[in-house]
Amino acid sequence: MRYLYILIISIFTQNMTIFDFNENSSLTNWNIVDDVVMGGRSDGKFRINNGGHGEFFGKVSLENNGGFSSVRYNFKKIDSHNYSKFVLRIKGDGKNYQFRVKDNTYNRYSYISEFKTNGEWQTVEIPYNKMYASFRGYRLDIPNFKGDQIQEIAFLISNKKQEEFRLLIDSISIE
Repeated sequence: MRYLYILIISIFTQNMTIFDFNENSSLTNWNIVDDVVMGGRSDGKFRINNGGHGEFFGKVSLENNGGFSSVRYNFKKIDSHNYSKFVLRIKGDGKNYQFRVKDNTYNRYSYISEFKTNGEWQTVEIPYNKMYASFRGYRLDIPNFKGDQIQEIAFLISNKKQEEFRLLIDSISIE
């Protein structure tokens, strides 16, 4: 009966998986970008943990005008115009994070949505049209994310305080 339910849901739900973590996942195109690029001292790391989930963890430091850590995933452009939202399956530490997307890797700005974790596994849905453009912490006066294509996604923590963090990622998809 459960299989039939899943099959029916699959038929009526159009989705595309961007990344589904497991113990054999390759992290080749995942990269840490911390505030050290500007002289800061934050230290983020990314790995596949024993449970087969992506684990973004580390310390955010405010030293030398620092204050952020991010993990970014670059890939071939995905045609995403038939979809309307991101769906993240994550487990956080109760802290706030940002989910970021670029429609072109060469853009200096990202489209951003903030979300709060609750210490439990949760599904976070982020509509494209709620993601605003930002560059170096400043909101830009351009339209929100249209969702025509995707070439980079990222998670970022920047809560204006020194803190340790840990975010588990199970999957990232679009619907």
